[in-house]
Amino acid sequence: MTLQQLKYVVAVAEAGTVTEAADRLYISQPSLTNAIHELEKEMNIQIFNRTNKGISLTKEGDSFLGYARQVLEQAAVLEDKYKGGSGGKKQFCASTQHYSFAVNAFVDLIKEYGQDEYDFSLRETQTYEIIEDVARMRSEIGILFLNSFNETVINKILKANDLEFHLLFIAKPHVFISRKHPLAGKEVVTNEELEPYPYLSFEQGEHNSFYFSEEIFSVSERKKNIRVRDRATLFNLLLGLNGYTVCSGIIDKKLNGKDIIAVPLAQEENAENDVMRIGYITHCRSLPGRLGQTYLEALRRYIAVCP
Repeated sequence: MTLQQLKYVVAVAEAGTVTEAADRLYISQPSLTNAIHELEKEMNIQIFNRTNKGISLTKEGDSFLGYARQVLEQAAVLEDKYKGGSGGKKQFCASTQHYSFAVNAFVDLIKEYGQDEYDFSLRETQTYEIIEDVARMRSEIGILFLNSFNETVINKILKANDLEFHLLFIAKPHVFISRKHPLAGKEVVTNEELEPYPYLSFEQGEHNSFYFSEEIFSVSERKKNIRVRDRATLFNLLLGLNGYTVCSGIIDKKLNGKDIIAVPLAQEENAENDVMRIGYITHCRSLPGRLGQTYLEALRRYIAVCP
């Protein structure tokens, strides 16, 4: 097995066809096909399914691809350290629930490592997809929260996928509302006071279980519910409809706008001591590389200055 063969596997997976991957790599299609066949034979696995309709990763191949990306990243680290070169195009991917500090840390990462060539991804996505991304090593780091309601189910899924949760910080529940909201002047708001207003939350697709919700107290009954997929839509509806969403309370005016504020939420009787334990998940068999470590350091910097 060679680094070149691993690069070929990644290139084919990303291109979706051998022909396009060969064009990107500036090699002949037969040479690329033979190199991958030799790797499959050596490793005694089938990495790709080949049909008349095209090529796709097998289940084993999907797992192998994750390890291949990790090996290539570590090889780039060695080249950086001992050859004094750029180590090739830098690649990094993180998956996260919708947190402004995750975006800020990503910006810092690009400022530090994005001088020449890079291919970075930040996936603000659904909770189940965050877990799946890290389990399949598509993402090096995933950011989500645990609390007393969801931790049993989430921890069971993490364990089944060889994933570990690492605590970043503990947050008490807040709501995001408009600065012009009728409740904006209150020091603390209750669910009863919020009842007349639309409740905004991030939908979770086919895994739309309370356990995968981004919002704490997700099982609470609310008369007016609106589910969205992205942060911008949620904030536009929040401002336009006097809506609210339940959150960690960490707000960034540059990202979220100065017209949105965070107000502490009075906890329900059956959850007096409940909090959001926000952290990141990693694969048990893979340590974060230099880019992952830099991203985590940036996360901790932003969290340290949060109120």
